[in-house]
Amino acid sequence: MSFVRKHGLWSDEQHEAATRLARMVEEQQLQTIRLSFPDQHGILRGKTLIAGEAVHSLESGCSITTTMLAKDTSHRTVFPVFTAGGGFGMAEMQGAADVLMVPDPTTFRVLPWAPATGWVMCDLYFSDGRPVPFATRGFYRKVLEKLAARGYEFMAGLEVEFHIFRLADPKMQPYHAGQPGEPPEVTLLSHGYQYLTEQRYDMMEPVLEVLRRDVMALGLPLRSMEVEYGPSQCEFVFQPTVGLAPADTMVLFRSAVKQIARRHGCHATFMCRPRIPNVMSSGWHLHQSLVSTKTGENVFMSKADGEPLSPLGRHYLAGLLDHARAATVFTTPTINGYKRYRSYSLAPDRAIWGRDNRGVMLRVLGGPNDPATRLENRVGEPAANPYLYMASQILSGLDGVDRKLDPGPDADTPYETKAPLLPKSLREAVFALRDDPFFRETMGAELVDYYVFIKNAEIDRFQAEVTEWEQREYFEMF
Repeated sequence: MSFVRKHGLWSDEQHEAATRLARMVEEQQLQTIRLSFPDQHGILRGKTLIAGEAVHSLESGCSITTTMLAKDTSHRTVFPVFTAGGGFGMAEMQGAADVLMVPDPTTFRVLPWAPATGWVMCDLYFSDGRPVPFATRGFYRKVLEKLAARGYEFMAGLEVEFHIFRLADPKMQPYHAGQPGEPPEVTLLSHGYQYLTEQRYDMMEPVLEVLRRDVMALGLPLRSMEVEYGPSQCEFVFQPTVGLAPADTMVLFRSAVKQIARRHGCHATFMCRPRIPNVMSSGWHLHQSLVSTKTGENVFMSKADGEPLSPLGRHYLAGLLDHARAATVFTTPTINGYKRYRSYSLAPDRAIWGRDNRGVMLRVLGGPNDPATRLENRVGEPAANPYLYMASQILSGLDGVDRKLDPGPDADTPYETKAPLLPKSLREAVFALRDDPFFRETMGAELVDYYVFIKNAEIDRFQAEVTEWEQREYFEMF
């Protein structure tokens, strides 16, 4: 009996998808298949198998080292994996032991930019069939299951800002390597500050068209492409989908864009604020609502004149506000992302809501009897792990529903309203999460402590660096 069947890991839909996958591999004469899983940072890792071997491993899984879960954003292993418990407090992960990547055949794609190559998303399991607790896609699935037990589905639409530059120097000399290596030198595809002008769009269109073609060939639900305010900055907007789909879309989209751009002599980055003259910060606006699994109705939709949200929607909104500070480490997980939080900048700096106001953290869109009613969270950065971002939203919102919290009045002047300020740094955000009893209970102390440890390792490396700002500020003066 296969590993999948022994532990009952697949649904009927997944078994049927596995049959279709094997047939497509043969019909399209695929040569290789990439088995990938999203790590703690939302970055895809995995192995590439010869197509026949990949098909054979669908139900048996493919081994991969647990050190993949021990790395910070420099790809350094920051847990003491050769000590007792491997630094995780789990014997199963000691000594860089293996776990199994088990493909989810419903996610299978043929990559349009890589010849004869398939791709499939995987979940991580121990050899006894237990899900690996630090695998964020599996954690998000558990949150969705709890939501489904209440009779709801999570629906999310994505607005993703990012930069695309022309690659000038890839920095590939041996002395450029490291952890991390030297970043590439780039030039602009367009000047900025002509927001949504057709001229700027046309300057970027040759590259944007390549991305559009391949992103749509992947089956991702792309809705529109726009030029953003800054130089070489753009935004892709995706239709709302439910469950795992929006998070999977975000992970695959980011990876695809970077790969496609590189193959065409460009560098795409989802870093919030690149250190390049005149560029603007990028955000990730997450549109969200809950849908009844019985009726398919948007349960945020108000049926009362003058009310922008249903009572449930108001309570959910209040929960997002109440837990905003502690959730920020999931919405904005990099040191760089906090340089976006500036007053009067179309980015939020405090936990406040408003009706169709782009200065607030939570923007309420829609109204009475509008099935498109939703909350737009404008706090996130495009580098966020979508599984943790979305899970934190659901958990926070449901707590507001359970406690019947009131979000208070909306804000007409969001940067002048008295409201809790968002963290000003990743360190402050990590402290807020570490000391928050709600997330320790709902996400589990094990996962929270694991994530805090990795983020602290990233912060400590930053604190040890002498920055250009310090050199300018102090070297001549003192």
